[in-house]
Amino acid sequence: MRKSLLALLLLAASGLAQAEVQLKDGHPDRYTVVKGDTLWDISGKFLREPWKWPEIWHANPQVENPHLIYPGDQLSLVYIDGQPRLMLNRGASRGTIKLSPQVRSTPMAQAIPTIPLEAINSFLISNRIIDTPEQFQGAPYIVAGTAERVVSGTGDRVYARGSFDETRPVYGIFRQGKTYTDPDTEEFLGINADDIGGGEVVAEEGDVATMNLTRTTQEVRNGDRLFPTEERAVNSTFMPSAPAKEVKGLILDVPRGVTQIGQFDVVTLNKGRRDGLTEGNVLAVYKTGETVRDRITGELVKIPDERAGLLMVFRTYDKLSYGLVLGATRQLAVMDKVQNP
Repeated sequence: MRKSLLALLLLAASGLAQAEVQLKDGHPDRYTVVKGDTLWDISGKFLREPWKWPEIWHANPQVENPHLIYPGDQLSLVYIDGQPRLMLNRGASRGTIKLSPQVRSTPMAQAIPTIPLEAINSFLISNRIIDTPEQFQGAPYIVAGTAERVVSGTGDRVYARGSFDETRPVYGIFRQGKTYTDPDTEEFLGINADDIGGGEVVAEEGDVATMNLTRTTQEVRNGDRLFPTEERAVNSTFMPSAPAKEVKGLILDVPRGVTQIGQFDVVTLNKGRRDGLTEGNVLAVYKTGETVRDRITGELVKIPDERAGLLMVFRTYDKLSYGLVLGATRQLAVMDKVQNP
């Protein structure tokens, strides 16, 4: 009797584990990675819910850097203890540790990215969140241009005032953009700093620095703020995952200025690191249901929210995050809801 009960419990536990990760209908048993693939694309070939990729990934200890995937590598779907697992075999061009004792090295940049980086590279150059008003107001600022100019451009020399870091001579130049507050609590969340350009400090005298402008996106004006170059590159090799805890937030903004949001648009969320979000987290997007009047009873009725897309968080700040829309079944918009997938 005990053995029968134990067997039933084991079967139930196995069934629950399998239910957590559902393979996509028509999934391949093997797939060879090609240039241009992303981890999100590949996981979508095998899984109904691509963000559950880590749950079926089998890190083969015989393979060097098994968490990095390169063009030419082959992924094989196998079953270990009755559970689906994906195993990695290095492509012939790279070899494997088991077959080749020779040390091989490949730049990490050649590994396939999690998401299409070209969709966010230009965005990351020109957008930045400042966590507090004091941080923005306390930053060095442009005090004058040469020959008393009030606007300057690439190649010009300008003068800035403030406290500078001698070890970091390269600065980005920003102008205060939107101030974000939480729609529900009215808490201050951060400031969107609009990119104006960049320059290099070539001399300092007291609290005044001489800078050469090396890049401008628009005219640099007196009062524009300076911040050291943000040394936080996008991690292109993180795995998609669901947040570790419950997240319920909103799309606050579309930094590129569009009102309708679609695939590969970047959005700003009102949740960040303090809310448990990490880079790689996947969130479902829901269209807020309209409130309509029931023509029969005359009552106001709230239409249910409708799931309309998926996004992945690729950069987090304390109270805000940037996410990339990976797919949408209809147009999304500011104030649409985001939550665990």
